[in-house]
Amino acid sequence: MSPIVALVPLAAPALLVAAALLAYASPGPRPRRALAAAQGAALAALALAVAAAVGLLLAGPATSALIGAGGIGLSVRLDALSATLFALVGFLGAIVVAYSRRYLDGEARQGAFTGHLCLTLAAVLLLVLSGNLVQLVAAWIATSAALHRLLLFYGERPKAALAARKKFLTARLADATLIVAAVVIGVQFGTTDIATILERAAAADGAPAGVGLAAVLVAVAALVKSAQFPAHGWLPEVMETPTPVSALLHAGIINAGGFLVIRFADVMVLSAASLHILALVGGFTALFGAAVMLTQTSVKVSLAWSTVSQMGFMLLQCGLGLFALALLHIVAHSLYKAHAFLSSGSVVEIARASFVPDRTPPGLGATLASLALAVALYAGVGWTFGLSPAAAPQALALGAILVMALTLLLSQAAAGASSGPVIGRTAAAAGAVSVAYFALHAGAGALYAGVVPPPPAADALGYAIMALAVVSFAAVTVLQIVEPSRATAPFWRAARIHLANGLYVNAAFDRLIGALDRPAASPK
Repeated sequence: MSPIVALVPLAAPALLVAAALLAYASPGPRPRRALAAAQGAALAALALAVAAAVGLLLAGPATSALIGAGGIGLSVRLDALSATLFALVGFLGAIVVAYSRRYLDGEARQGAFTGHLCLTLAAVLLLVLSGNLVQLVAAWIATSAALHRLLLFYGERPKAALAARKKFLTARLADATLIVAAVVIGVQFGTTDIATILERAAAADGAPAGVGLAAVLVAVAALVKSAQFPAHGWLPEVMETPTPVSALLHAGIINAGGFLVIRFADVMVLSAASLHILALVGGFTALFGAAVMLTQTSVKVSLAWSTVSQMGFMLLQCGLGLFALALLHIVAHSLYKAHAFLSSGSVVEIARASFVPDRTPPGLGATLASLALAVALYAGVGWTFGLSPAAAPQALALGAILVMALTLLLSQAAAGASSGPVIGRTAAAAGAVSVAYFALHAGAGALYAGVVPPPPAADALGYAIMALAVVSFAAVTVLQIVEPSRATAPFWRAARIHLANGLYVNAAFDRLIGALDRPAASPK
């Protein structure tokens, strides 16, 4: 693919910016031309994403010519990573734009909302397509600034204003750390071109001076951007915004931290410390978010805590060096969670049709049988797909967590007076999950083999972190098995109250940053 042709994907954000300007010119209700332009721009972005993927298959990865000078300007890096995110953002963007057109029909500021929406999508596309460091940093900041306008769409709501204020402050921390990291990386590798940086990092025997610190800063920026502990509090609170915004967050915004780490995976593996930070914070947040999620009564807030947890698990995968699996997680979670938010109004009907497991916990025998079946499924299906004891220890640690999830699923089906057909269907579902896991794992490994490095050799601390993750997930699995039967006990009732409030970490964070006292910040 020629460097000039590789510039074509930039037409997608350009069209969205044009649609945003048209929408800002008609900020009131039912701006027909602006709504049609927004829908057309979103569909055109999706079409360009498909065309870029086809071009990548036919001509291979490429970096476009630079529109600018001195390494500063616009350029496109088109490879399997950017093509995947381009298609994901284009697909979800087209759906959210169409949904919001109906959702906000008649809203007094519908045109303004549409403009903010298109501008945010344009910034995200510039981010995932970035071919140079300057563009990546600028798009990273622009994404937060555009999102801030959406979060304040109902700025008269105190909770919405507080969430936007908190997000603004934490976003500036992510911006600052990424700027410093980008400067160090650009100086040490002698270029702002991302493809060249990754090539030189892959060929390096060790981390050049300062690159280890830069990798740690990239990890911090990713953790903050993806609402990880203790900077997670803004995400459950932004549910005060219109539902399309909650879905839009999963189109390369809340998962931008994962994209950043995967994009610079060759740099990250040069610093074991950066990977350990991602694994520790991400793993803890995954468990913390999942526990709090189970106590929430609001559908959207529960989904938000689920996102906090899932982003933690995705960054845990990055910390283990399983970058291809982390990218697969981003895609799968984004599609699932965007659908969950857009269909959240139907939760009552869905709940009525759902199977609710018996609150009687399974006996020890049933639990051990579930564990044995889960191990057999993992080992049997894994062997079919080529898994062996010599596999990377990181992959085996993640497999152990999958075994726990299967054990929980199977043991819940075996609880109480469950019938044989229910247990049989659940076992079949567990088998299907195992096959899907290994098939997708193999597919992602093949698709992204030339884009991300294999897991690095684990050091002593790495093994300790993997062991801690496995033990922690095992403890939570046991808790989930026994807790339903003890929900009315005084200890569990008190614990549930504290968990429902996120162990008050968010309140402490509010006081720490002065979010309760400061006026709403304006995007810059």
